[in-house]
Amino acid sequence: MSVQNPETQPPIIIRKKKGHGEHHGGAWKVAYADFVTAMMALFIVLWLMGASEGVKKAVAGYFRDPSGKAGDNGSGQGGTGENVSLKKDDMGKLKQTLESAMRQSPELEKLKDQVNMTVTGEGLRIELLESEVGTFFESGTASPSTPGKDMLRMMSAELGKLPNRLLMEGHTDARPFASRNGYSNWELSSDRANSARKVMQESGLRADQVAEVRGYADQNLRKPLQPEDASNRRVTLIIQYVKPELLPGFTSNGSLPSAKELNATPTPPAKGPAATVKEAKPER
Repeated sequence: MSVQNPETQPPIIIRKKKGHGEHHGGAWKVAYADFVTAMMALFIVLWLMGASEGVKKAVAGYFRDPSGKAGDNGSGQGGTGENVSLKKDDMGKLKQTLESAMRQSPELEKLKDQVNMTVTGEGLRIELLESEVGTFFESGTASPSTPGKDMLRMMSAELGKLPNRLLMEGHTDARPFASRNGYSNWELSSDRANSARKVMQESGLRADQVAEVRGYADQNLRKPLQPEDASNRRVTLIIQYVKPELLPGFTSNGSLPSAKELNATPTPPAKGPAATVKEAKPER
């Protein structure tokens, strides 16, 4: 039996297969997504901090009323982008002024819990809420009570100083109005809003300051889950923001003039040498 020479034997190559490690899961993806979201929020905040006041108000108005329907009937608690883009007076200061005027009168001070003021996307909303026995109007009628007239006169004295226009709304609860002649909550809500308008225009509001008078009956309850609650019976005043075209410094289309237009100086008429007229000589 022959023995092979070790030098002539083919080399033996051993290959080891490397296996994959254990599966680590997708937890890192969740952490990464949170990090990206946080960075995006940070950049948005930094952008808003450097944005103009008009942009800040427009963004705030969108988050108050994303659907943009609050301005359709004047009764929303939010604000639309269109409204907040208009020129605004300081409604917060106006609210403080009216509250201060109420505190100066002991009789009006007693009614502070029946007056609700809220700054919204449309302007300052002032709600005069009724009680079970009637506060601002005689029960079941459109006649303002003595405290109601005093409150309306006080407000008209302050609001009449402003260029802002007003919307006036009347609301009732869901109790059917008992009447034999067909007088219903529709007529009562409209008449109460119109009676408030008359008192205010006699006490300081300009004749053209009230833009609309609306009656909603029980179609826009303040407390929908308590349709017969007394606070559903109310008269609402909405002091609207002033539109840009009504203020000085704005162009006729409601936009701010450009820097070129502001700095432009009127061009004087060109002064050239006076034209000379030569007398034509007759041809010979």
